[in-house]
Amino acid sequence: MAKNHRSDRSPTGPVSRADPGTVLGRLASGPSRASRITHTEHVPPREGRHAVWPDRIRAEVIAAVRDAGIEHPWAHQARAAEHALDGDSVVVATGTASGKSLAYLVPVLSALLDGSEAPNGRGATALYLAPTKALAADQCRSVKELSHPLGNSVRPAVYDGDTPFEEREWIRQYANYVLTNPDMLHRGILPSHPRWSSFLKALKYVVIDECHTYRGVFGSHVAQVLRRLRRLCARYGASPVFLLASATAAEPAVAARRLTGLPVVEVADDASPRGELVFALWEPPLTELQGEKGAPVRRTATAETADLLTDLAVQGIRTVAFIRSRRGAELISVIAQERLAEVDRSLARRVAAYRGGYLPEERRALEQALHSGELLGLAATTALELGIDVSGLDAVLIAGYPGTRASLWQQAGRAGRSGQGALAVLVARDDPLDTYLVHHPEALFDRPVESTVLDPDNPYVLAPHLCAAAAEIPLTEEDLALFGPETEELLPQLEAAKLLRRRTKAWHWTRRERAADLTDIRGESGRPVQVVEAGTGRLLGTVDAGAAHGTVHEGAVHLHQGRTYLVRSLDLEDSVALVEEAAPPYSTVARDTTSISVLETDIEVPWGDGRLCYGSVEVTNQVVSFLRRRLITGEVLGETKLDLPPRTLRTRAVWWTVTEDQLDEARINPEILGGALHAAEHASIGLLPLFATCDRWDIGGVSIPLHPDTLLPTVFVYDGHPGGAGFAERAFHTARAWLTATREAIASCECDAGCPSCIQSPKCGNGNDPLHKRGAVRLLTVLLRGAPEEKGESSGLAGEGEPAPAQEERRGRPVPPSP
Repeated sequence: MAKNHRSDRSPTGPVSRADPGTVLGRLASGPSRASRITHTEHVPPREGRHAVWPDRIRAEVIAAVRDAGIEHPWAHQARAAEHALDGDSVVVATGTASGKSLAYLVPVLSALLDGSEAPNGRGATALYLAPTKALAADQCRSVKELSHPLGNSVRPAVYDGDTPFEEREWIRQYANYVLTNPDMLHRGILPSHPRWSSFLKALKYVVIDECHTYRGVFGSHVAQVLRRLRRLCARYGASPVFLLASATAAEPAVAARRLTGLPVVEVADDASPRGELVFALWEPPLTELQGEKGAPVRRTATAETADLLTDLAVQGIRTVAFIRSRRGAELISVIAQERLAEVDRSLARRVAAYRGGYLPEERRALEQALHSGELLGLAATTALELGIDVSGLDAVLIAGYPGTRASLWQQAGRAGRSGQGALAVLVARDDPLDTYLVHHPEALFDRPVESTVLDPDNPYVLAPHLCAAAAEIPLTEEDLALFGPETEELLPQLEAAKLLRRRTKAWHWTRRERAADLTDIRGESGRPVQVVEAGTGRLLGTVDAGAAHGTVHEGAVHLHQGRTYLVRSLDLEDSVALVEEAAPPYSTVARDTTSISVLETDIEVPWGDGRLCYGSVEVTNQVVSFLRRRLITGEVLGETKLDLPPRTLRTRAVWWTVTEDQLDEARINPEILGGALHAAEHASIGLLPLFATCDRWDIGGVSIPLHPDTLLPTVFVYDGHPGGAGFAERAFHTARAWLTATREAIASCECDAGCPSCIQSPKCGNGNDPLHKRGAVRLLTVLLRGAPEEKGESSGLAGEGEPAPAQEERRGRPVPPSP
């Protein structure tokens, strides 16, 4: 355990770094501040449990670890190393700063040292995958430092899009520990496997770091990339062991098996020490401003977090403030610097922003400055969440729920990394999910973290990877089991689309273009739209194709690096939006229409007279106009029509219907029916991230008083990705708990007719009209009375129990159109 330290830099006196309660008390001092804390959770300290490294680890590696100041491993590190040496794929799912990296590094380094004595000189090799380039670069530095006493036996190298071409051939031929990311593996390494043949023949270990981040569509793509890797390794005579590192997660072995396609042993008993953690939930106050339809508006989490970061810096408390967006990180930093300058100009220089897009040397300098104490505060995006080595922090601020409890604890765990006490504060955004959480702390602190949701069998994911695999080495019938049960059905479709051709009992890629370029594994579809300054031709940036209609349509206000631009034209054929710098006194919000058709009902269960269903749907969306809203007040200044083509999406959805008898019971007449359904739709979308590892922007919804396919009032919630992402399926399996939480969130909100904290949505294409708060509560109350009992009556929060088996079930998934 680290000794407690005291800071004498605070103008108000020294504060014990191991006394987070005192720090929180100072933050909450004053009558207006105290009421903002809705709950304080005290996580007790934990003693560490040591073990010894397995006998089979090379003595030189153990000596190198001791040289780094680590005398004995924690018990979970030794256990994971034992599994790796036994040839078992293993996932280490323990808390932040628990030493997961060392758990896989020690057996890897030992194997590389053994391999250096092999007759061929190349010996064993290892491949490391990180979700970000920054993390791979950070891990490469760590490996070089740890393996320095081992000499030239360990030759680590980063291989990604930034690697100079003159270095790449050396890496392919001589590096024995290659660090990369799934994107480069998909586009660069696997399609060029003959050039990597000596590396793949000797591949002993594949390390997958931060594997909990591989979820949804991205995780499904990565799962298929790993199956392609395993297939190529088998052709070269190798069968690598997979070593996975994960944040604490529910059923990590199950998720790891879905990711790798292999049996995986889990090591989840965290034996590392931990200091006391004081975790506060903080709700910003209501302001005098009014939102849509006069709804009350709370102070933003960004502004509130900037104030807290300022106060902590004044106290001399080393702090990281996490926020999702790059712009938010910059804004928190600027606001804190301005306020600190009013106290002491030297303090203003001790706060900075840390986000993606910085040069590697800039990021490293910021990490070192925070580590040394030169910096007191960083406003950071999740780039700092993912394992990058920054220790010695006293506090963490989290501006808005990060989407999963796994990420929440990952971020909170960045404080107190040396074993001292720490403070974490979750600052709520003004939306249904954050509002629900700060008033229901049991949903955060009394529940396990989520299961990781991914669907490798999604045909929209699988199809382009079958093409990529066939381009690497022709597919044979022996490969079908590796890629999953949907493969046999998809191959004839790919033949019909003239993407694959079957010859001599194998499927061959038929096109000239690279098959790996058929898909972006990050889940983005379509060519990005380039945002170009009209007067200069300067490229300002890009916008995802799927978002372009709603964000860079003609007349839209576009923000870039603090400057404001107006979009003069959007050329969809050439994927270019021309903009001009301007200073309009308004913002713009796109309005759209969405329709949905049921293609296939896979599962259907009765909920009283109504039905709960899950299946395949086609969503048609068209941006039809945009509103101009006055800055500050949000007053609507006008609406302008747009002429943009509709976009279609085939995906997966959960939906529920209600009958006329249920509407009568809920006292809902035709005048308020649309508003009640719409409000229930918004709130259910807002609460779903609590039950599935998704963001509200990953999903969409439609509500309609009389749907042509169901012939009843219906609410749909669908995955916002082609073929689905597993979120709607999770919603179906936790529907009772999910809709109970939705009803609770609406009913407990203190507003009269609806606000951003309950039923208003920032992404509503209909301007949040109509909405009926009380009708939604009554509707959900009646619907839930008919809900079937779930097995075990668990809360249904992500990672927990499943419902009783469906009474009626129909299987089948539509085959996607050709990639």
